[in-house]
Amino acid sequence: MSFKSSPFKSLDELRAACLDLPAGSDAAANAVARRQDTLTKPQGSLGRLETIAAWLARWQGRDMPKLDRVKVFVFAGNHGVTAQGVSAYPSEVTVQMVANFAGGGAAINQLARIAGAELDVIPLDLDHPTGDFTQGPAMDDEAFLAAVSAGYGAVPKDLDLVCFGEMGIGNTTLAAAISAALFGGGAEKWTGRGTGVDDAGLVRKITAIEAGLKRHTEALADPLMVAAALGGRELAAIFGATLAARQLGVPVLLDGFVCTAAAAPLARLHPTGLAHTIAAHVSAESGHRRLLEALDLPPLLDLGMRLGEGSGACLAVNVVRSALECHARMASFAEAGVSEK
Repeated sequence: MSFKSSPFKSLDELRAACLDLPAGSDAAANAVARRQDTLTKPQGSLGRLETIAAWLARWQGRDMPKLDRVKVFVFAGNHGVTAQGVSAYPSEVTVQMVANFAGGGAAINQLARIAGAELDVIPLDLDHPTGDFTQGPAMDDEAFLAAVSAGYGAVPKDLDLVCFGEMGIGNTTLAAAISAALFGGGAEKWTGRGTGVDDAGLVRKITAIEAGLKRHTEALADPLMVAAALGGRELAAIFGATLAARQLGVPVLLDGFVCTAAAAPLARLHPTGLAHTIAAHVSAESGHRRLLEALDLPPLLDLGMRLGEGSGACLAVNVVRSALECHARMASFAEAGVSEK
């Protein structure tokens, strides 16, 4: 795709936007909590369904949330680090899967339909992979800001809920590298088998990540420089889209390890940077659970999934819809004539 002109002329401008985030509506969240206490159930008995309804209200800024328009964005990118043998699949699979999305044949197509969500797949310069981060930065400032802009500009203001997903052979290597850079612990702690690499492939992934961390030591103190040096275009786009959603008042469901790692720099830049997000699920990729713990994002679902594509986030849309239906349609004790305790 051709990128729009970036709204951020420099990393400093992007950093300033990340440090100036709108707060959600306490009044809307409190209105939901008050209504929940009147409904025909013991208080708190619907568990996270109750807090999800309040979360929707807080970030939509509505006393009664709605889910009329839900959208899934899948950003796709290719990566130079695949030259290090870090994936079980060749990089051309990224392009092939984008075609599969367009043809309606992927898991995300089915899950989006069932969830009542629109699907938008955005390929990001797939013919030109990012740099191999073991040899140099994955992206320079210009390329990084362009990819951030692609995500930032994709999110319209009239959404009620948005899900982010990704497609990119090799990108669990990027997610592990970013996680290690942001939270420490070394490459081995964060690295899993991704698309199913064998033992030798796992060693190659760890070695590549260690090389990237060593090469880019000077970037490790700056979350944005980490995302540029060790990330990919689809991760940068997810970061930009997550930032745009916060500024537009759109709550976000994050998908798996790659998507969470893509958004994580926002949490390192601002103490409530990901407050408008919910972790839809915890994937089977070993680093994801650790990353969610580091970010204090308890997952909604734990189904052993590791597909990506936004699949876990899309599944969670159905949970969020259930939370809203209970909140909006249950009778109060007074309406139902049910005695309170």
